[in-house]
Amino acid sequence: MKARGFAAARVVTCDPARDGALGAIVGGVVVERGGRIAFVGPRAEAPRDAAIRDFGDRVITPGLIDAHTHACWVGSRHDEYALRMRGADYAALTRAGGGIAATHHAVTGASVEQLAEALTARLRRMAACGVTTVEVKSGYGLEPAHEHKQLAAIAAVARRPDVPTIVPTLLALHALPVSVSDRAAYVARVAAELVPDVARLGRARFVDAYVDRGAFTVDEARIVASAAARAGLGIRLHVGQFADVGGAELAASVGALSADHLEHVSDDGIAALARAGVAATLLPVASFTLAQAPPPIAALRAAGLRLVVASDANPGTAPTESLPLALALAVRSYGLTTEEAILGATRHAAASLGFADRGALRVGARADLAVWDLPHEAAILQPWGVAKTIEVLARGRRLHPARRASGTDSSSPS
Repeated sequence: MKARGFAAARVVTCDPARDGALGAIVGGVVVERGGRIAFVGPRAEAPRDAAIRDFGDRVITPGLIDAHTHACWVGSRHDEYALRMRGADYAALTRAGGGIAATHHAVTGASVEQLAEALTARLRRMAACGVTTVEVKSGYGLEPAHEHKQLAAIAAVARRPDVPTIVPTLLALHALPVSVSDRAAYVARVAAELVPDVARLGRARFVDAYVDRGAFTVDEARIVASAAARAGLGIRLHVGQFADVGGAELAASVGALSADHLEHVSDDGIAALARAGVAATLLPVASFTLAQAPPPIAALRAAGLRLVVASDANPGTAPTESLPLALALAVRSYGLTTEEAILGATRHAAASLGFADRGALRVGARADLAVWDLPHEAAILQPWGVAKTIEVLARGRRLHPARRASGTDSSSPS
C-alpha cells in the first residue's frame, strides 16, 4: 500500500504527547497509508518509501471538527436577519412566525432529495474551510415524520465519499409545533416513539434538546434524555443561551458529552459540568449575531472544562458555514488564546463527539488533515472571510479541492 507524505514548515499535531500546547513540529511531515496516519515527525525521519509533497512555508493541522451545526436546512431568513440588525427582538420575531418556525415551514415543504442536495453543497463549502468531521442536527422537522425526513437526508449525504464525515444528532426538542396544545403529551410522544424509532433505524448517534427560557424545561428535557440513554444514544444539550434554567446541572446529571452555548450559566452549573467531565461548546457566531455578552470564559477555564468551538451553522442566528470564522470570533470576542481556539476545533471537539481517532495528528489516527496557505497556525484565527486551505483530506481521501470532472487532480503543491 503506497504511503503519501505531506510536508510543511509547521506541522501542528495537537497531540498531547508532544511538547507544547499544540505539539507543533518545525519542518515536519505527516505520512498517510490506507487512510491512517503512519508517521508524524521531522522530515529527515520520514519513511523512505513515502512519496512526499512539500508545501513549503505553510502549516498543516488536523482536519477541523465542527461539533455543533444545524446544517440540514432549506430556505432563507434574510428578512428576519435584517429586522434583527435594525433592533427587532428575536423572541418577538419568533412569536410572529419567524425563527425556528420559519425554517420548519421550509423543511416540511422540501423533499428528502432537496434537503440532501442543500446539505451536500453546504458540507463541501465547509470542507474548503478545513473541516473533516461535522455534527449535523435535525430539529427543524419538529414533528416525527419531518424529523425522520431530515435524518433520512442526513443519512443519504453521510454515505457520500466527497463530504466531511457526518455525526447525526436528533434534536428531539427544539421548539413546540404550533399545532400542539398539550406540551406534556408532545414530550412524552417524542420520548416514547421518536427517540427509540430513530435509534432502531440507526439514524442518530446523539439526542439533543434546547433547554432554555421560552424553549423546554429541565424536567421535559430529562424525560427525553432518559429515553436517549435507554436507546443507547449519546446526549448533548443546548444550555443557557438566553437564561440559566438549570440546563448545566441537567447536562451533568444525565451524562451529556457536551453543554452548548452557556452564555448564561451559574457557578454551581459550571462546577457540575466540571465534576461530570462535560465539554463546554462555545458558539460565538450566534452570540455575535444576537449582540449577546460572551459566556463566563474565565470561570469555565478556571474550572478546567474542555472548551470546544463550533460554528452553530444555521439559517437564523449563525448564518455561516465557516468554522474558522467562529474561531476568529472566539479569540476576538470571547478572549480564547490561539491554543485554546485550535484545540477547541480539533482534539477537544473530537472528545466532545466521543472520538479518539481524530482531532490530532498521531500514528494510528485517521488521516484527517488540512494544509493551509498560511505560514503559522495563529493566522488561521484571522477573519479572512475566504477559505485558506490548499488541500483537505478525510481518511486519506481528498475533500478539497475536488477533482475535476475529467478525474484529473486539480491541486498543486505550489
